[in-house]
Amino acid sequence: MNHESNEERPLQRLLALDTSTSSLAVAVMENGKLLAEKNIHAERNHSAYLVSAIGDVLTAAGVAKAELDGIAVGVGPGSYTGARIAVTTAKTLAWALRLPVFGVSSLEAIALGGWARSAGQDAAAIGAALSPSAEAAKSGAVRQSRSAGDWIVPLVDARRGQAYTALFAAEAGRMPERLEPDGIRLMASWTEQLAGLLDSLAPEERPSGVWFVGETALHEPAVEMLRPILGEVLHLIPYELEGIWAGLAGARRALLRGGDDMHALEPNYTQLAEAEAKRLRER
Repeated sequence: MNHESNEERPLQRLLALDTSTSSLAVAVMENGKLLAEKNIHAERNHSAYLVSAIGDVLTAAGVAKAELDGIAVGVGPGSYTGARIAVTTAKTLAWALRLPVFGVSSLEAIALGGWARSAGQDAAAIGAALSPSAEAAKSGAVRQSRSAGDWIVPLVDARRGQAYTALFAAEAGRMPERLEPDGIRLMASWTEQLAGLLDSLAPEERPSGVWFVGETALHEPAVEMLRPILGEVLHLIPYELEGIWAGLAGARRALLRGGDDMHALEPNYTQLAEAEAKRLRER
């Protein structure tokens, strides 16, 4: 039995789920370790698979719902419908089981997974490094210093030359740290902004690698505008979110502070849905 103090003991068992992209990702974590996960490419059909996927993962992990200590959910940004499905399911489970619920940036999980898989990072080592004392000082805030081993830029296509994106700094064996907030950005402007950030750094401060991960195919021309600056350290990595990385992002979030207000938790839409924007224009 673990006799660590409550301040230092990570959340024991956490169910994590994310349906904000074409990937349905579910995982059960225990103290930063993966017990079981399920990943399904289920674009536009998350509602048909999510509940059964949760049951399958709990069974594979040997964990009953009553043995969970919390639920982490990807709140986007990404698909409006997908994010709503995961958030609604997580809130329903949390209410029924009287558990805390933790909203997690889906872009953080995509950044972590895409970079870790491509750069050969070990999930177990990253999970083992998680602790309340290590994470409390960060508290999810945007880091001021931009010097880093690697930069990670997650991409989820938002159509019309736009992407849901952010910027993270990454070092081996650690969770990424946020450099720029989640948002929807025109890719042409975003790559110009990143070029400006890179130019502002001394050569020895520049990242050793810049990784664009996620839905990269449609945005490759814009990303390649950075090639003259970065050369071979620029990487474009197609990636679909996996449960283990959503689970690690959820485990980190659970360490930082108490759960979210169950009734106030909403998806991070970052902009109005097209139908809502059209109604406002008509008014």
